[in-house]
Amino acid sequence: MTPLQALQKYFGYSEFRHSQEAIINTVLNNQDVMVLMPTGGGKSLCYQLPAVLLNGLTVVISPLIALMKDQVDSLNLSGIPAAYLNSSQSTEEQKDIAIQLQNNQLRLLYIAPERLFAPDNRMMAFLKTLNVVQFAIDEAHCISQWGHDFRPEYLMLAGLKKEFSGVPVIALTATADKLTQKDILEKLNLHKPSVFVSSFNRANITYRVVPRRKGLDQLMDFLEQRKDESGIIYCLSRKSTEALAADLKEEGYAVEAYHAGLNNEVKAQNQEAFLRDDVKIIVATIAFGMGINKSNVRYVVHMDLPKNIEGYYQETGRAGRDGLPSDAMLLYSPGDAIKLRGFAMVDNNAEQSAIMLKKLDDMVNYCQLHACRRQYLMNYFDEDFPDHCGSCDFCLSEFTKFDGTLIAQKALSAVARLKERFGNNYIVDFLRGSKSEKIWADHKALKTYGAGADISKADWQRYLRELTGQGFLQQADENGYPTLKLTPKSEAVLKGEQKVELIAHHITEEAEYETPAYEAELLNALRQRRHDFAVSENLAAYIILSDSTLQEMATYLPQKMDELRLISGFGDVKLARYGREFLELIVNYSKAKGLDSLIKLKSAKRERKPKKAKVSDTNKASLELFKQGLSVTEIAHERGLSTTTIEGHLSSFVQTGELDVSTFVSADKMPAIKNAIESYGAERLAPLKEVLGDAYSYGEIKAVIAWMNFMQNANT
Repeated sequence: MTPLQALQKYFGYSEFRHSQEAIINTVLNNQDVMVLMPTGGGKSLCYQLPAVLLNGLTVVISPLIALMKDQVDSLNLSGIPAAYLNSSQSTEEQKDIAIQLQNNQLRLLYIAPERLFAPDNRMMAFLKTLNVVQFAIDEAHCISQWGHDFRPEYLMLAGLKKEFSGVPVIALTATADKLTQKDILEKLNLHKPSVFVSSFNRANITYRVVPRRKGLDQLMDFLEQRKDESGIIYCLSRKSTEALAADLKEEGYAVEAYHAGLNNEVKAQNQEAFLRDDVKIIVATIAFGMGINKSNVRYVVHMDLPKNIEGYYQETGRAGRDGLPSDAMLLYSPGDAIKLRGFAMVDNNAEQSAIMLKKLDDMVNYCQLHACRRQYLMNYFDEDFPDHCGSCDFCLSEFTKFDGTLIAQKALSAVARLKERFGNNYIVDFLRGSKSEKIWADHKALKTYGAGADISKADWQRYLRELTGQGFLQQADENGYPTLKLTPKSEAVLKGEQKVELIAHHITEEAEYETPAYEAELLNALRQRRHDFAVSENLAAYIILSDSTLQEMATYLPQKMDELRLISGFGDVKLARYGREFLELIVNYSKAKGLDSLIKLKSAKRERKPKKAKVSDTNKASLELFKQGLSVTEIAHERGLSTTTIEGHLSSFVQTGELDVSTFVSADKMPAIKNAIESYGAERLAPLKEVLGDAYSYGEIKAVIAWMNFMQNANT
């Protein structure tokens, strides 16, 4: 059986995503692998599918019981025999699993690292009696002290290659910066590993950062439009988690809290209720969700500032794992950063403290950003991305820039006259001439008191965030209180030697997604049928079939079993087990409404031509300068942009055929670049550059990618 045949038979998909196929082939060739792939990108398939094809046992090392049960339920339902061993099981259950392992009846075994390397060495000795053909280390960033979720027990995995020298290891993570990636490879002692880095872009998630004023009211406005959808709300403390859950219950929401202080039984009950859609909202600390494969989470809300970009990215990635449009909203208050700075300090480790503080600063910069948030996230993970994504709060806003120098001078002057000892709220009230008693009497005599009375409180708060984001002000901690201070850039503004541009916001639009014309009434009936199956089989509903599979059925209306097989998510076992009941529902609905099967449209969609490149005005401006004889470097200098950006502009005209690829790439370099793209894909430039070496530029690689897209369009 080929990997593609196994994909269809067991998982119900007709094609691989991202670099899955290349990863699977590397594992099947008995090589060590490290995989960086976004949450919801299909990491698990990279070891689950080889487990089907390899003649032996795959041992999956996983940090959480929840992940084990979730994955094992899903695998068994797909016809792949799997089990887990952990402390939640009785002695009899564990003995039964041991017998199945000895009889070669299981393809996958999930265990925690501390069980694998227990002091009595029993598990290690037992595994050596079995035919272990693959180790998969999930959440591999947990081995790195530079990672956002370091777990000391993962350090024991350093001895894995020594104990099983001939067994390939695949390490997987969704979030790891360069430092963490290097640490993972070194700590695991992988042998000449192949490293696969997929795009970190979660295109179906809309990112928003909203200044937190009245947090509960803002959250209620957000939830009002999402009453029937599943979501996760993250809070920093256990106390705020329980308080918010209680407030939402009073408002009629099906909600439970989840944090480390609850006993294991309550945590398990709340988690199961959420997985089965009996509870729509979980209010949790960051411990919740790691390894949870619930595919129909439609939104993630952060009520407090996350500690780092890696954690934020992983937590927001729990939304929209089925590929459907989803939202990530963060309510930001500058004071959060002051509180978190204390948590970032590591006792007796100045180096690690400095790294943790830098990560916190990166998170604050993201919140104060006045540019595309998606681009910031992608760049953080060393991935190139254009400066307009169309689905973050900045890119969805209509705005104009204006000369805000006078406003900046008033703000900076206020900070200076107040001796850099006060925070945002006090400075805003001071500038607006508040009569409140909280404004010190001697401050009311200062020249800048009331100098900004004509500007609203909300606008002043926004301007202070912009000035901080542009580096004219900085947040500081004064005896535990957040304060604003001047920076080296402030003096030039105060002296009138530097202009400051600020943003005038107008309208924020909703992100546009191509919404399929599914039958809403039928979709609700399919959801109910799925729920009935889930209850009768004691499984989470999304393990039966995902929301995206139900939506495909309600869109393409299959009328026969061979048509139902074309719906993504129906492997052989699920088709045999559930197919006829779902099909009966669709056929009866279609007859009642006079509708026919549209399955041919799904096939046509799979075979559609690549979209022709759209060329923006800014790209055209670069082209005009190029036609005038300017080099890429000269154009970049003329336009105040990076050479990388200009190379991207000009490559777009290679893709439309207006520029020839030979303008940028010599004939002798073309074959090597083309071969690299065909081998590793065009999702990320960095791996291609690493393979090709210093003799090849990013601009040349971009140009060949554009040319290959042009040729594909021309030949179809």
